[in-house]
Amino acid sequence: MNYLPCVEIDPPHRDADASVIWLHGLGASGHDFEPIVPELRLPDSLAVRFVFPHAPQIPVTVNGGMVMPAWYDITALDLERKLDEGQLLNSAQRTVDLVEREMARGIDSTRILVAGFSQGGAVAWHAALTFAKPLAGLMALSTYFPTAHITVPSDANRDLPVHIFHGTGDQVVPEVLGQRAAQQLREWGYQPEYSNYAMGHEVCLQEVRDIAAFLSRCLDDRAD
Repeated sequence: MNYLPCVEIDPPHRDADASVIWLHGLGASGHDFEPIVPELRLPDSLAVRFVFPHAPQIPVTVNGGMVMPAWYDITALDLERKLDEGQLLNSAQRTVDLVEREMARGIDSTRILVAGFSQGGAVAWHAALTFAKPLAGLMALSTYFPTAHITVPSDANRDLPVHIFHGTGDQVVPEVLGQRAAQQLREWGYQPEYSNYAMGHEVCLQEVRDIAAFLSRCLDDRAD
């Protein structure tokens, strides 16, 4: 299997029994969210492995065709976002491959959470909701849900815990897109958590605290 290259951070004092697969945004890398791990201050009892994959280098139309790390090409930055759907779905499959690799390492699917920021979040939406086995949760940070029209949630993840995080001043991915994603989930019968912050297209300290709380709620039922 040709897995995406990843930055991996294992728990310091024991073998991992849970995993978080966290996708970065356009032009970034798996190192982008690496510094957030110690700031989460998760208890050692959670024993979480963080997996931060690197997106492939591809030309991005809205950036003049410049080659950069991207999960898919974006051809227009209007509110509806024109993008290469096939590339997004391929990135979602490669994310699923990483989930399955964690399972092969001995992590139960119910102990694996998928997260993504911006472009990475768009991929995470599809990968998590359609995964055939139950997951621990989904975090969607400063992102949107461009494949909602073709996404069919799996029966296994009909009750997936979802938390959406967004900045009220986000000029890159306007908050209305995060609100639309939340509304779509509600129409499907989900009960997503939604948090917004007085910030732009970024992450703030209160958000980090809320992410830590969500991770703890999703992963605190470890069976010894």
